[in-house]
Amino acid sequence: MGVLCPCGVRVNAVSQNNNVKFVGQMGTIRGDLIYLANVCVTTLATSTLSLTFVDTETPGANNFTFTANAITSVTCKQEGQNCVVTVDGTGIVNGQQFPFEAVFRDQVATAANDIVQSFVITGFFDQNGAAPVPQGSIVALGCQEM
Repeated sequence: MGVLCPCGVRVNAVSQNNNVKFVGQMGTIRGDLIYLANVCVTTLATSTLSLTFVDTETPGANNFTFTANAITSVTCKQEGQNCVVTVDGTGIVNGQQFPFEAVFRDQVATAANDIVQSFVITGFFDQNGAAPVPQGSIVALGCQEM
């Protein structure tokens, strides 16, 4: 039996047809977002997080993969029956390092989608609002009542 994580998140999610913003570009670009994360506050050094954007508006023009190279903080907050996990740190995209903040909402209601509340790569990218993802694709750790 593994050690329980007091605060963290596991994400394997895709959100399609999102209008996102890139720093230095006018307007928004439509595309699909692919999120992967395995983050725990007690194992920050081995935690992983990535975001892949697939440009569906101008195919290939703005595709990128962002990979966290240092996760510096993880916070878990109970909101009603839901759990909101905020992950901060730095990561690499196109060979450049940027700070990031990702906010994941694990919704308890079976009819509700889970939500990537926000994903901002400072100085590069903003997912521009909440992105719904299939129920169960975000699993928050540490908000469960003991």
